[in-house]
Amino acid sequence: MAPSDDDKEDVLLAGRYGDLEDLREFVSKFGSQPLAAIRDENENCILHMVCGNGHLDALEYLLPLVPSSLLAAQNSSKSTPLHWAALNKHLSVVQKLVEYPDGPGIDLIDIKNTAGHTPLGEAELAEWDEGAAWLVKMMNLESEDPEKEARGSEDKADEDLGIPQDIEVEIEDAEGQVAKMTISGTSGGSKSS
Repeated sequence: MAPSDDDKEDVLLAGRYGDLEDLREFVSKFGSQPLAAIRDENENCILHMVCGNGHLDALEYLLPLVPSSLLAAQNSSKSTPLHWAALNKHLSVVQKLVEYPDGPGIDLIDIKNTAGHTPLGEAELAEWDEGAAWLVKMMNLESEDPEKEARGSEDKADEDLGIPQDIEVEIEDAEGQVAKMTISGTSGGSKSS
């Protein structure tokens, strides 16, 4: 038996309010497969509801039941469950989404919504320093510059010899502005552009 529109609305509300008993009842009645396809009028899925409202216990229950692609599901504003968790300052939920072993991992941090904001940008806009710092710590700051990658083996050899290296870092703020900073491996300190 397929869930009715009322059943779908009820399970989204159960996610929104963190009603674990109702979530379990839905899965018992209809199985877990319908959970992945259920959306509200703004294309929010069950994970948007759970994560936006900080329901870690419900998230932990749902993660093994839904496809891992649902962690990166985007609503009509292209926001993911991670965007919502960051906007609403739910650190344990943010951590669970990014660190979930079968999920997209740190790639979730790079997804932009229609406003051009990543989950990190949402955390910054919400003035949530703890969450923003955690997301930055988790980000993949490795170079996508092929020329730099070609130099990588030379730099590694220099590191092995104890020769200090300059490190270039790019950080995007909430407005999408990119700041570049070079941290000098010599005694010079740092410079930014």
